[in-house]
Amino acid sequence: MKSTGITRRVDHLGRVVVPKEIRREFGIEEKDPVEIFVEGDKIIFRKYQPGFTCAITGEITSENKQYADNLYLSPEGARILYDRLKDELESK
Repeated sequence: MKSTGITRRVDHLGRVVVPKEIRREFGIEEKDPVEIFVEGDKIIFRKYQPGFTCAITGEITSENKQYADNLYLSPEGARILYDRLKDELESK
């Protein structure tokens, strides 16, 4: 994770202003939705991109692929699904 050296205070309503430089770098425009994740002791903001969520892991990555209609799988989700199907077929 890269440090920007920029700090912001949380206001009385719990809001934080994302600096213009960072919004520009990530293509976040006014009124764009952002997702908020928690990973350990980190809070992660990411521009929301609907429809690319892995059906198995819930991950949203640029590596996710669409299969059969609206089924999206991350590489990890595809591996998990493959392993489960393989185990199921071998047990029959």
